Amino acid sequence: MKVPYFDLPAQIRALRPELDAAIARTLDQCSFCLGPDVTAFERDFAAFCGAPHAIGFNSGTSALHVALRLLDIGPGDEIITTPFTFVATSWAISYTGAKPVYVDIDDATCNLDPAQVERAITPRTKAIMPVHLYGQACDLEPLAAIAQRRGLALVEDAAQAHGATYRGRPVGSYGVATGFSFYPGKNLGACGEAGALVVADNALAERARALREHGSRQRYYHDEIGYNYRMEGIQGAVLGVKLRHLAAWTATRRRIARKYAELLRGTPLKLQSELPGSEGVWHLFVVRHPRRDELKAFLEQQGIGVALHYPVPLHLQKCYADLGYKAGDLPVAEAAARECLSLPIYPELTDAQVDYVAQQVRAFFKA
Repeated sequence: MKVPYFDLPAQIRALRPELDAAIARTLDQCSFCLGPDVTAFERDFAAFCGAPHAIGFNSGTSALHVALRLLDIGPGDEIITTPFTFVATSWAISYTGAKPVYVDIDDATCNLDPAQVERAITPRTKAIMPVHLYGQACDLEPLAAIAQRRGLALVEDAAQAHGATYRGRPVGSYGVATGFSFYPGKNLGACGEAGALVVADNALAERARALREHGSRQRYYHDEIGYNYRMEGIQGAVLGVKLRHLAAWTATRRRIARKYAELLRGTPLKLQSELPGSEGVWHLFVVRHPRRDELKAFLEQQGIGVALHYPVPLHLQKCYADLGYKAGDLPVAEAAARECLSLPIYPELTDAQVDYVAQQVRAFFKA
């Protein structure tokens, strides 16, 4: 049996009539940069997140960059974040001229460990930037408490966590700003690059809209240095269609994750944990084992697509060598990077395919 790691064509086929109609409307209106489709999506996505404002961007990276610009973060400042995530989280920090400061992750959740955050705070620290990794909410309450007590901003990276909840509240409701990505492979994916920034404060929302459009609140008048970070109209139209299906897709992902957990019970694999009272959206289903590379090769031989998220933690990336980290500094993140393996999970995955993947994982360990 062939089991692709991700089957985006199946999703597109199912939505093709809706997508064709939405894109045709955008073409007829010639609303290619922002426009009514983006405005409608921003309104609907803000409601989905339970937030007053959602501002559309050309990528999740851009949204996170502007989130830090809203806080006037710049050279000499430090932002505490996780080393175990996609590099875009740190790019946003570096783009401002600030310095990412990495602390280790919790072994069970693979998310930022609140117990280690406070020890990393210095007079230069301006914000804490956790990531809701793989679609699982990180432990926001203690992070928010630390931020409030120490006078720091909390900025959430929810690029993988559309619809995840923490203690009954949607992610994005604790931080001053939250960035989302709509990269095509995300749970809510555009037909290209796109992102959004969710904020509660009216003044911050107004400034974010100006920053994404060349620092302009009025055409040809520029109050500060801005960027060409606008969401395309076609992406707004596509995302508006897909948002209507996201709740059903999330329910299916959760069911698949429960099925995997049941079928893999008793194997030597370590699975990512959900925090009590939280509901993840299972953007990825990641298992861990010291023989990760052998397991990966075996599953690929059986026709199963797998992936690595993320094989090199950020503090050991060449681009951040000047920060002075060395192997062994953040041992939990380094172990996760050596052991992580992502199994197929997406709404179009069939029960038979899930059964086959689990059977082959068990066969590997039996052998």
